Amino acid sequence: MAALLWLIGGIALIAAEVLSGDFFLLMIGVGALFGAGADWFFDDTIIAAAIFAAVSIGLVTFARPWLKRRLHGDMVHTNADALIGRKAVAVSTVNQHGGQVRLDGDLWSARAFNDQKEIAPGASVTIVEISGATAVVLSDSE
Repeated sequence: MAALLWLIGGIALIAAEVLSGDFFLLMIGVGALFGAGADWFFDDTIIAAAIFAAVSIGLVTFARPWLKRRLHGDMVHTNADALIGRKAVAVSTVNQHGGQVRLDGDLWSARAFNDQKEIAPGASVTIVEISGATAVVLSDSE
């Protein structure tokens, strides 16, 4: 009877994976199916629980990251996140109060990442953060 409960639980978890898409419930569901098989074969709930735990932990630790990389691919940064790390040129003096930089032909309001340093016009900078519509920059000479 316990094997049937393991089997139903495993199938329910695998079916619930359709809603989450994170591969976690799938790994736990497969572990539950292994637990069902172990309970049916050994007729011992302790062994079934140990096999469930071992298989689930193994799948979540090793198979899930590989599967996520394989199916989802690398994360593509968009919008403001795509600008972090990009190079720009200071158009005006940039300090903790403000300034402007040119990034890919566009003017951006900017402020210095380091509050004690001023960045001279023409200096190369790296964008370290986007705060609202302001690029927080760090001088490449630092």
